[in-house]
Amino acid sequence: MNKPYIVAALATTLICVTPQVASAQSTAQTGITNVVLVHGAFADGSGWDAVSNILKKDGYKVSVVQEPETSLADDVKFTRRIVDSQPGPVVLVGHSYGGTIITEAGNDPKVQALVYIAAFGPDEGESTAQLEKSVPPAITGIKQTSDGYFYIDPAVFPRDFAADVPPAKAKFMAESQVLISADSFTSNVTSPAWKAKPSWYMVATADRSINPDLERKMAKRMNAKTIEINSSHVAYISHPKETAKLIEQAANSVPAN
Repeated sequence: MNKPYIVAALATTLICVTPQVASAQSTAQTGITNVVLVHGAFADGSGWDAVSNILKKDGYKVSVVQEPETSLADDVKFTRRIVDSQPGPVVLVGHSYGGTIITEAGNDPKVQALVYIAAFGPDEGESTAQLEKSVPPAITGIKQTSDGYFYIDPAVFPRDFAADVPPAKAKFMAESQVLISADSFTSNVTSPAWKAKPSWYMVATADRSINPDLERKMAKRMNAKTIEINSSHVAYISHPKETAKLIEQAANSVPAN
């Protein structure tokens, strides 16, 4: 085989292979790798443990916000602090009242996608309380302290909040629940980020804390890519694989730049 033929053959091979390599490199470089998780009312960040472990195993950098639930302004501030500390673009995820938080905090320029897990997604001038009352849920045990904080009666917490979680775990969640301020529930969102940024939504069809019909209504209003899971309110705890999959879909649907 003469030398010119060998050179020509190599050139032809490079022409055929190089686009494939470039395509693979391009795929590897797209997508967001920073995920910030925001818990909702009556809970704390530890509930994201299983979801976080799946995401980290799949190569994502995961941060969990421990907002104080003292006011919507405080909770947004705590969330933006974590978002701003990320090394690049962010997928911001909220459960329940955490959806209200990410709706406001999602205006941060680092946030490129929003994921709502059985969560509130208020419009401009709406509060969590307004949405909750618009399509009432089945929950019966929400009580208020003398200084304006809400909690769920531990006797009904497993049934109304975490029905598909192992009983011992649900009982501990009831005992360790984080009380949430009236301000957090009644403060209005001023600029809903979902109007400008792509959104994903998981509807929990057996939810007793937020009416599933309200979840569907909010998801449709924000034009979110929506899935439905037969789950209690804490879908991210009882269905961590499905939750992580939805977050990864959001991350891979938005360019990292």
